[in-house]
Amino acid sequence: MGKRILVILGHPSSHSFCGALTERYVLAAKNAGHDVRELRLGALDFDPILREGYQQIQPLEADLIQAQADITWAEHLTFVYPIWWGAIPALLKGFLDRVLLPGFAFKYRPGKAFPEKLLRGRTADLLVTMDTPPWYYRWVYRMPGVHQMRKTTLALCGITPKKTLTFGPILNSTASQRETWLLQAQAIAGR
Repeated sequence: MGKRILVILGHPSSHSFCGALTERYVLAAKNAGHDVRELRLGALDFDPILREGYQQIQPLEADLIQAQADITWAEHLTFVYPIWWGAIPALLKGFLDRVLLPGFAFKYRPGKAFPEKLLRGRTADLLVTMDTPPWYYRWVYRMPGVHQMRKTTLALCGITPKKTLTFGPILNSTASQRETWLLQAQAIAGR
């Protein structure tokens, strides 16, 4: 029996290479018998700024209420996003700030250094594009946009990171290189 998979496109444009990776992944996952939902952040209507931090409740827009329902529904999440300035795009960061709230994704505990992880039992894959060569991003920059997602966001909420694929440099890549990358995304979606 297939898994319930939520695919989150963190690039603002569906017409990007991240959009193409999302489409290929979704198609392959559906063909493998998985139940798949998509969130394309560029199409959602929400304020990406957590205006008062956790000092005041900021009402969730309808799209964010649905996003939380989709995350709750999912057994596996796949995030597709570019690396911009070494990190995740502002739109994805704003989405995470607004959706992964205390009481939904984690819960502070009196006297404890770390919060309770409320999204336990879920796994996640990351499909990450960049214009920097991936080896350089890994060994020289130390992958801050990947570690931010895997360690300080997903793991903190109880989501277990599984596979991370990095694709690049996208700039000046050939059609053949892009097709190879699309096939890699397709392969992990089918497992």
